Amino acid sequence: MIIKTHKLINQKLCGVPKIIEDDSYCEVELLTDREMIADETGLVHGGFIFGAADYCAMLSINHPNVVLASAEVSFLKPTKAGEKLIFKGSVYFKDGKKRKVKVEGINESGEVVFKGDFFCVIPSKHVLGG
Repeated sequence: MIIKTHKLINQKLCGVPKIIEDDSYCEVELLTDREMIADETGLVHGGFIFGAADYCAMLSINHPNVVLASAEVSFLKPTKAGEKLIFKGSVYFKDGKKRKVKVEGINESGEVVFKGDFFCVIPSKHVLGG
């Protein structure tokens, strides 16, 4: 398993890759914690959920230059700090430099808590000119 993109991402906040199949499939595990809490009930802020799903989408493609162009997402169930989520991403559309990735986030009870379609692009060089 070789990570070719987003190599410096904080995996504590965005998840740890468990499976990577280049330009095809990925699984990322996110262990939520107190740093992600949005309120006194222990609710995890959706930004952390989205971040893990986005990271999963990027690793599903696993190209050094891949970037997110847009996303359509749904938060289906709340997540409480301390829960482990598994994000599964599958590339379902390829056309030149364009990719579409379906991502689902599943909790330890097997419930889908998040789903989204991520629309990605692979520019010929890094978006910051590298």
